[in-house]
Amino acid sequence: MAIPRRRGVIGHRGQFFEDEITTLNGLYITSRARTWLDCARKMDIDEITVVADHLLRIPRPEFEGRSAPYCTVDDLEEMLDRHWGTPGIRKARVALEQACVGADSAPETRLRLALDRAGLPTAEVNVPTELGPGVVRQSDVTYREWRVAVEYDGEGHSEAEQIVRDIAREEEFSRAGWFLVRISKRHMTTGARSAVAKVRRALEQRGWSPK
Repeated sequence: MAIPRRRGVIGHRGQFFEDEITTLNGLYITSRARTWLDCARKMDIDEITVVADHLLRIPRPEFEGRSAPYCTVDDLEEMLDRHWGTPGIRKARVALEQACVGADSAPETRLRLALDRAGLPTAEVNVPTELGPGVVRQSDVTYREWRVAVEYDGEGHSEAEQIVRDIAREEEFSRAGWFLVRISKRHMTTGARSAVAKVRRALEQRGWSPK
């Protein structure tokens, strides 16, 4: 196949297995798993991890119209095994090692990675927590042993109705004896140092101390 040559198009040659090519609106495109691997050529490890988390996350059928993740860990591992010598393969392997099922957005993944690297306890990601009879909430990051929950508030949380819901949610955690840490975009600058410090303080107040 000839490499495309036109303004704004950079062509590449590569080895493709049959199941790595699919179609969208009549156009041939690479599968999600293969595209993830190809992204490793240009992206850094954390960026590749963000993509992996997106592919692995369990969807919410009521919002997305699907019940299965785009890929499984086995799917991505098989892609790595198939193309062991391709550029970026080492970064992709590290990214898959630090990927997890649960993160619902890129900021959540970056927050999780920052907390892990800071030496904080291993957290659960997007797991349901029973706060009381009939009250179950799912926070982005949960430290169950210390009853600390962490949530990343994106731009949608600035809307009036969402603010009311967020206040009610925080009150539910408080009544159940939990401490809810709310993180925003401003906490994620400079390597998420402010976010890490905020979560660390909450954990220390609940009795956690670094070993």
